[in-house]
Amino acid sequence: MSEPTLRQLLAELHAERERTWEPAQLELNVNQRRDLVEAAKTARFVKAGDALPPFELEEVEGARLTLESLTAEGPAVVIFFRFAGCPACNIALPYYDRALAPQLAALGVPLVAVSPQIPERLVEIKRKHGLTFHVATDRDNVLGRKLGILYVANAATQAAAKAKGTFIGDTLGTGTWELPQAAALVVGADRRVRFADVSPDWLVRTEAEPILAAARAALAVPAA
Repeated sequence: MSEPTLRQLLAELHAERERTWEPAQLELNVNQRRDLVEAAKTARFVKAGDALPPFELEEVEGARLTLESLTAEGPAVVIFFRFAGCPACNIALPYYDRALAPQLAALGVPLVAVSPQIPERLVEIKRKHGLTFHVATDRDNVLGRKLGILYVANAATQAAAKAKGTFIGDTLGTGTWELPQAAALVVGADRRVRFADVSPDWLVRTEAEPILAAARAALAVPAA
């Protein structure tokens, strides 16, 4: 049986919410995602051809990952996600571990999934799913900000969180509402972006196939 697409898996998540969530809760979620799509400043998003600025990420198990180290022997793949407890992220990252990571490893292409959440909380998602690729913290959203992919929850979402006594900044350990939009990048050995896909709607994420195709192209390796 073939692997379900990421689109199918995330559609199942939304369908489950339609069946089980209270209407007001579902409306809040749908409206937030719609607002992010409508307000997206796509001209600011990282694009193919951009030169990436130098960066350093904190791997949740202690390593330091830099642009130089990731691209030292060829291209690298960088996936941005929200945080360890994000339901969609807990679908997307295991999907990438099954459908993308083994093929990239065979090509010698490193894969790193990035969130602003502090390492001691972010490590949960790597351990929970036994992820075989790097999971790393973009401390203070430094890289996400340079790539133009950050967002802040709308007023209704913030008000609902405050009414429940919750704050995403506490969950993240960042103290702010800022989160990265779902994004997938393939960066060449020349440190230029070869492929970039940014989605303001966190239930729409990049499938494995275009990422793998871009990595092969960066290596000049024919498709299997």
